[in-house]
Amino acid sequence: MGAVVTFLAGVVFGLALAAPPGPMNAIIAEESVVRGWSAGFRAGLGAMTADLCFLVGSLLGVVTFVRRFPTVRAVMVGAGGALMLYFAYGAVREVRAGFRAAGADGRGFRKAFALALTNPYQILFWLTVGVGLLNPGTLDVLEPLSAGLDGVLVVRTGSPALLAGLFGGIVVWITAFPAALTAAERRTRTLAPAVAGLSALVLAGFGCYFLVDAARAVAGAI
Repeated sequence: MGAVVTFLAGVVFGLALAAPPGPMNAIIAEESVVRGWSAGFRAGLGAMTADLCFLVGSLLGVVTFVRRFPTVRAVMVGAGGALMLYFAYGAVREVRAGFRAAGADGRGFRKAFALALTNPYQILFWLTVGVGLLNPGTLDVLEPLSAGLDGVLVVRTGSPALLAGLFGGIVVWITAFPAALTAAERRTRTLAPAVAGLSALVLAGFGCYFLVDAARAVAGAI
């Protein structure tokens, strides 16, 4: 039962990482409604592949290196902000070009992968929570809520079951989210330009915010 509980906890962690609104889901949403479910799914795979890279980087100590040098992290954040602005411009072009102006050609995977590698949220996750999940040990999830719940829900960190659940949760999201958007688009053809426009606003907003954040971090380090 311990492995099952740990796996299910990993699924919850994966959904918590993938589901919140932000630049990555903006890319997935745009690809889904403009080019279809497969394009949205591939964009999600691009983001998940970046998480796999962060996982390997954590195991090899790269994430620890980034955490020790705030300027390196600031540069990555700044690059992510610039990419968000560039992709926001691309989303605006999609609105002007019209519904499904281009077929699914793999661009979504490349866009999401490049953005995820410099996405401050994913970087921060793997610098903090992600590192903790990889360290062998146990996490008593419910114990802080009540002493009577001590030992009821214990998760084994650093276990293959937890990591499998984590990426399983991400797969669930990148499969279901594009499917829901595609189904909604079939009912209203006006959804595609609306989602593309909203994606552009989200990406532009996050892009500007992270560029300013990176500039402040670099200025503070000088």
